[in-house]
Amino acid sequence: MKEQTIDVIIPVYRPDRKLEMLLEKLVMQSLLPNKIILLNTEVFPEFSTTEIKKRVTELFHKIKVLGSKKIDIQIVSIAKEEFDHGGTRAYGSTLSDADYMIYMTQDAVPKDFALIHELIKPFEDPSVAVVYGRQEAQINAPIMEQYIRLFNYPDKDCKKTKADLERLGIKTFFSSDVCAAYRKDIYEELGGFVKRTIFNEDSIFAANAIEADYAIYYASNAKVLHSHSYTLMEQLRRNFDLGVSQREYQDIFSRVSSEKEGTKLVKQALSYLYDQKRYIEMFEFIMECGFKYTGYFLGKRYTYLPQKLCQWLSMNKAYWR
Repeated sequence: MKEQTIDVIIPVYRPDRKLEMLLEKLVMQSLLPNKIILLNTEVFPEFSTTEIKKRVTELFHKIKVLGSKKIDIQIVSIAKEEFDHGGTRAYGSTLSDADYMIYMTQDAVPKDFALIHELIKPFEDPSVAVVYGRQEAQINAPIMEQYIRLFNYPDKDCKKTKADLERLGIKTFFSSDVCAAYRKDIYEELGGFVKRTIFNEDSIFAANAIEADYAIYYASNAKVLHSHSYTLMEQLRRNFDLGVSQREYQDIFSRVSSEKEGTKLVKQALSYLYDQKRYIEMFEFIMECGFKYTGYFLGKRYTYLPQKLCQWLSMNKAYWR
């Protein structure tokens, strides 16, 4: 029986120490990848592909890969103006000939050494096209960041199909390339990632997979540490990009409501904070929700806004050039 091959693809942009932590955990997994592909967006000299190669070389001088399997590390340069959430990941897929592709972000650190095994295991079901993992907040993350991670990534596995659309709504399409595995043959059958999108390439692909009668699987035991501490303006900009992507692909997202899921999160989060007597955090969360919704509202209506304003409102400014 042919051995199943696995590649890990990671877009890289001005990486901090977490990239080394991620790589170190990847090469110590119980199930090892064949290849790790870093797609480095060239920006400043200290983050050039040459410098990233030096950092990776120094790291692997310090650690030893488990067993005798050799892992091929490829570092590929991407021009800043060419970066795109969908296009860059689609390009990464052309560099892989593996049976399964795992996409991760540079700041998602595996919690243990079973991540790859847990991501690949659900593919025993031939209907599964994508498996995404569980994101847990880092220990020093703000309380609401921790709660939102628990809301979006519970401790129970879930298989989602077209039959769940009425029950789950937008959640049916939810997937995250922070940590997700793709069956390569289905990926190619469905045309892969869209080549141009400001955000949401993972959910767009998931929606296409659902429409084609495949399943999306949430693997709660495939765990990474990943969380953010965004400012209010960063929240606004991130949600502006979310709104833009939903407007650009309205043929997908107009079928389900995002607002319903958002309202559910707000109600449950406020109830949680109230029960904990975290009244200051309640006020901060209400402020945060206001900025998020403003960004989302404007993003959904970006076609009515001047391009310079769209660029200012966006987290991904290069998209508008």
